[in-house]
Amino acid sequence: MPPIISVANLSKRYASGFQALQNINLDIRRGEIFALLGPNGAGKTTLISIICGIVTASEGRVTVDGHDNVRAYRAARSLIGLVPQEIMIAPFETVWATLNMSRGLFNKPSNPDYLEKILSDLSLLDKRNARIVTLSGGMKRRVLIAKALAHEPQILFLDEPTAGVDVELRKDMWEIVRNLRAAGVTIILTTHYIEEAELMADRVGVINKGEMVLVEEKAELMRKLGKKRLTLQVTNRLDAVPAALSGFGLTIAGDGYELVYDYDTQADRTGVATLLGALSSAGVRIRDLHTSQSSLEEIFVGLVHESQEQP
Repeated sequence: MPPIISVANLSKRYASGFQALQNINLDIRRGEIFALLGPNGAGKTTLISIICGIVTASEGRVTVDGHDNVRAYRAARSLIGLVPQEIMIAPFETVWATLNMSRGLFNKPSNPDYLEKILSDLSLLDKRNARIVTLSGGMKRRVLIAKALAHEPQILFLDEPTAGVDVELRKDMWEIVRNLRAAGVTIILTTHYIEEAELMADRVGVINKGEMVLVEEKAELMRKLGKKRLTLQVTNRLDAVPAALSGFGLTIAGDGYELVYDYDTQADRTGVATLLGALSSAGVRIRDLHTSQSSLEEIFVGLVHESQEQP
């Protein structure tokens, strides 16, 4: 099945000379949740803005479900809903008028039942006649999502959708995202809450300094790049790592009652068996032990740090 979004050799250089994006190639699969991660200023919003037709690329091409987003921008844009970082809604319009206007901009016929369902799903139905200016920040964020969905898009971009919102609203939003994906909508999100990407995404892309560092299945990324941590709880408190164990890279934690050992699950030898033997020889008695896997956040930080060190 062809990708619903295809980005080929995309670059963006502003008049100031700033290179925001450099030779980006990316395919988004139909019906997936794709998380785009990167530090501030990495180029996430610029990339989204170009795909959505808000910013013009310097080089390269974007197609949306086969439509060139420059030559056939109306067809391409009609397939996309965008929830931007900034809350940009006419403050004195009502919620209902805002959704109706957004739907009309895409030449969609009136469909009150559909709009009511969106408002109900977002816990906004009782606010349908309220003016935007009277709503809380969290409610305005919900209206942005409703507005983006008003014209029944096949693709939804969420640019930092939960930044600055409370935990309850965040949970509501991700429930909506799951339901949209189940209905066949393709979701592309950027987020600083990496645990959300770990929870929600099918694939992850990491962008830094305008270049795509990596695109990978989330599970495969964690399998290939994730390290395991072995935490050993010792019977007697340690002030320092015994000299006989210095070659294992151990660190002390838990007020001296824990030894921590990080190892690569993809290595031919993890060194765990050798370590346990060395602990016994050194007279270090183990009371308990457990392992944990690297989180997506730790992997992300490592990838960004690695890309920054490259010339």
